[in-house]
Parts: sequence; structure tokens; C-alpha cells
Amino acid sequence: MSRSDLETQSMTVAGLNLIKQAMSIFDRDLRLVLANLQMQKLFDLPDALVTPGASFEETIRHLATRGDYGDVGDIEEFVALRIAQARTFEPHYFERTRANGTTIAVEGSPLRQGGWVAVYSDITEVKRQEALLRDRAGNLSDTLLARSEELSQTNRALTATVTALEKAKHDLTISQDRLNLTNSMIPAHVARVGTDGVYTYSNRKLDTVIKGRSNDVVGKHMQDALGDEVFGHITQAFARALAGAAPVHEFETSNGNHIRIAFTPDIARGEVIGVYLLSMDVTEEARARTALTHSRRRELAAQLTSGLAHDFSNLLTIILGQQSRLDAANLPPELAKISATIKSAALRGGVLLDGLSQIDAQRTLTIQPVDMADFTQSFTQLAQAAVPDPITLTITNTAPDTHLMFDAGFAQDALLNLVLNAVEAMEGTGNITVTLSEQSGAHLILQVTDTGPGFSDHALKNALTPFYTSKSGTLGRGLGLSTAFDFAKSSDGSIRLANAPAGGAVVSIKIPYEATQPTKPGLVLLVEDTLEIRETLRGYLRRMGHTVIEATCASEAAKLARMPDITHVVTDLMLEDQSTGLDLATAIRNAGNTVPITVITGLPTTDPIHQKAAQSYTVLRKPFDVTTLERALAT
Repeated sequence: MSRSDLETQSMTVAGLNLIKQAMSIFDRDLRLVLANLQMQKLFDLPDALVTPGASFEETIRHLATRGDYGDVGDIEEFVALRIAQARTFEPHYFERTRANGTTIAVEGSPLRQGGWVAVYSDITEVKRQEALLRDRAGNLSDTLLARSEELSQTNRALTATVTALEKAKHDLTISQDRLNLTNSMIPAHVARVGTDGVYTYSNRKLDTVIKGRSNDVVGKHMQDALGDEVFGHITQAFARALAGAAPVHEFETSNGNHIRIAFTPDIARGEVIGVYLLSMDVTEEARARTALTHSRRRELAAQLTSGLAHDFSNLLTIILGQQSRLDAANLPPELAKISATIKSAALRGGVLLDGLSQIDAQRTLTIQPVDMADFTQSFTQLAQAAVPDPITLTITNTAPDTHLMFDAGFAQDALLNLVLNAVEAMEGTGNITVTLSEQSGAHLILQVTDTGPGFSDHALKNALTPFYTSKSGTLGRGLGLSTAFDFAKSSDGSIRLANAPAGGAVVSIKIPYEATQPTKPGLVLLVEDTLEIRETLRGYLRRMGHTVIEATCASEAAKLARMPDITHVVTDLMLEDQSTGLDLATAIRNAGNTVPITVITGLPTTDPIHQKAAQSYTVLRKPFDVTTLERALAT
């Protein structure tokens, strides 16, 4: 309640106490709002019955039991009759003689918001004088004049009382109107229910919290007003409120909305007589909390990986280099299979490391020539490792048998996420089909089809939203389909979600492509200060047909770069003698040399040096294999 409302109420109480007549105000629930001191004195009422919140029923029962109404017969029937009369809230005036012989006049006026104001006047003396006048009708003269003056004075007092009563009604109406206006402006549903769960008040804003529900809830039970689903969510919290607690309960409905309801018990004389409800739609707040949680996880992952990324990348590069030597040794089939497994595991480790480094950064495209046969084989190794045995995985490539320009790593991530989603949707068994094809000679189609339950209507509308997940009861990241969406949009393509006629989900990614030719052999300047990695890269470049000259620092490499036959420079970002590959690239460009430069690094994409290098040069993250290096040199 505002300060002005408190002042209005205080003024009303003070005004009532100045009135000589007894006065009381009851609300629409027949609960006492205000009573003045004369009310208590006139009827000799205990403090409990003149305290706000006191029951009209208890007051009538107390007076009837004491004999104030005389012989009323069955007291409970008498009380029930008086309550029924009171609920009509009709204007009334009557006089009654109490058991003690006094006569009182009772005048009641209804309030617009329900309830009434009643004024009780002791008219015993007036009645006595009326009787005396009737007995002495023949001797009226002086006595009649005197009594007439007394009656005029009484009428004037009654007129003043009526004026004060109207002022009290006016103040109460203003206060109530202000309260109703405030409640109507609140972007929430404010209501009160009795202990039986039936609404006794509502600010008529239920539909702003629960779409489609009627605002006319007064007189209805909560289950009828809210619906079975919502009522089922709040049953326990309501029971706690009836026990005197003040719980705040938040839940998600079947349509994805988040609702928060605060329960406040209405307590009178130590007993819960109802519960106040404050209900709000907190869907946007809940989504923001979820997004913030994911953001914090991403930041933590980036912090945990950035320190070890460089060393780990170097180790994986060495492993791939040694595996490459095994491949070149014409191993027996059994050992060749083991070698291929080592390569697949190392590449998978590289994908995981790169994925972690991308967690806290906006991913950008790395467009390179992609050998479609190698792309399909590499993706098959990753996908088969992720698909359990009961599920059949089929991968078909009908795309042009040539080199196409697109981001192979991003494409593999998008397809792998779609395959993993399909695995979870089928819950253990089924078929997954991945097809790579072209459309109209200008677009590449990457499609994943499964035999699972397919998309729900809600998922078809929201599945591409970041952090959306339908994995009820599990910790889904909500990034699988959004990763595919990012790849499609970043590649100037599109993505389509659908359900197959025979059942199951179908996700199609359509991106434009251009055919290209691999790089011709040339003379490559290799700059790397770690011996093992330099040997690995030397082997890669020679397998590609290049001639290699080597350096370990920027100053030495800058001199070698002046050779006229250099066709490409491959340099690590972090070099010995505190120099960097970025320093070397800057020196080469300042000398007027436009030779293509590829920078390799194990630093995460969030590192400032990495980001600066990526603005001007092709940056290749470790670890990588010979095919990835070949793609980079072709850009």
C-alpha cells in the first residue's frame, strides 16, 4: 500500500473515532475493515471482534449468544439468516430494542466495491420521549417545545453523522480505486484464493501469464481457472502456503513458457484464511539465465584449454607426422589398419581441441579446396566412431569428383552434429543416411535422414534457435542444429528441416560451391623452431611434390624469402628469439614480396596474436594432416 493510501486510511480511522455514533465497515467477504471506539463501547465487544479481519459471522454469533437480540431460538439458524441478509449488500434502516432495554437505529449503505458501512445510534431517549408525548397528548405546550428542540438537535447531529459517513465512503472509494488501478497496471496476475482454492479476488490479468485462459476467475476453483497442467505444477506449493509457508515456485509449461508464482498466506489471528498469488511469465528471464549459463561454460572451457592448446596441438602434429611415415612404409594390412586408427584418433583429438577453442569465439569460414573423396572418407571415420553398433550408418557421395571450395572442417562439424542428434533421437536402433550431392551444378547438398520419431511441430519452429533442446531430463547443449544453421548461413546457403513421409527427420544443408584445381608443386619456405614438427611438415610438403628450405627464426627466414623462386611461405606463429610468424609476414610484405603466406599455430582462436594474424593471412590450426595443409596452400 502506498504512503497516500496509508494516510487516507489513518484519516478515515481518526474521522470515525470523532463521530458520536458507532460505526463499522465490512468488506464483500464479510470481514471487518474498520470499527470506531463507539462501536466497541455500544455493544461491549471484545478486542478480537473490533480488530480488522474479524468475521461478521463471529460478531453476530457473539451478540446472539449473549442475548443482545433477545430470544432468537436456534442461534445457528439466526446467524445463517443474518449472513444471508448481509450478503445482499442492500441499503437498509431499521430499529431494534436490545435485551438491556435500549433501542438502537441501524443504517447501512453498500460500498461500490462490495461490503457496507453501518451507523448505529442509541435512540433510547428519543423513543422514551415519543412515548411520553403520546401519553401526555393533552399537555404538550412547554414540554413539547422543549422536546422539539431536543429532537432538532438530534436531527442536526444525525445530519453531521451522515456527512461524515459520506466522507468516509468517499475516502474508501478513492483508496480502493487507486489500489484497483495499481493492480491493473502490474504486468502480472494478482489474486487471492480461499483455503478451498476458490478465487475471491483477481486483477483480471491471468491471460498475460497463461495464454488463452479466461480472466473471469472469481468464484472459480484454481484447477478450473488455471487448467490441469498448471494446477498440477503448483499443488504442493499451494499446500505449503496453507500450512503457513511463503514458497516461490517456478516451472515450465508444455508450450515452453516459464511461469513463476509467489504464494503469500493470508493470516488472521494466527490462522491461514486464504492465500495471495503473484504470477508472472518469466520465459525471457529463464532463457537469459540459460544463455548466461552456457556463456559461462564457454568462457570456462576457453580458459581451461587456452593454456594447454599450443603444447597439445604440437603433440598431435608429431603423432600425425609419425603416422604419415608409417603410411609411406607400405605396411602389411594388419599394421596399416592400426596406423589408420591412430590417424583417425589424432584427427578426432584435433577436432575436439579446435571445437573447444571455438567455444568462446564467433566462428569464421576457412574456404579451401576440398577433395570430395578425401572429405567423404575422413567424415566416414568420424561418424562411424560416433554411431553405436545397433544403428546402421550409410554415407553416399554423388558430388562432383573434383576439388570444391568450401570450409571442410565446419562442414564436418555440422554433419557430425546432425548424425549425433539422429543417434539420440532413435534411442539405440535404426538407420541414418548421409548423402552428399550437387544441385544444378552450382550447389552442394548435405543431407542427413534418420528413422527416428521425427520433429514435433514445436521443434520445427524452434529447433534452429541457439540453446534450444528437446532432450527432456538430459543435459543437451542445444547447439547441434544451430551449428548446422551457422554453417549454412556463413556459407551463403540455407538449411531445411522436415519429416520424411515414412517417418523420421530430414535435415538438408544447401551451400554454393566452385570447382578448383590443387596447387602445383613449388619451392616452400618452412619456418618452424620445433625439430619434430619441422620434420613432420617437411614430409607433408615433399609428399605434395614441393621442394623445401627451412628456417627457425624470423630474421633468418626474412633473408631466405628474398629468393626469387619461393612460391609459398609456411611459418609457425610462435618462433624462437621472441619473434613471431606475424613479424616475419610483415617483414616479407614490407619488402614488396607478395608470396602466399600460411601461418600455423596451436594457439586458440581467442588469442589476440591469432586473431591479428587471421585478419591478413591464412591461419591453419594444429594439429592437421597433409590433406589439410594441401588445402591451405591452395587458397
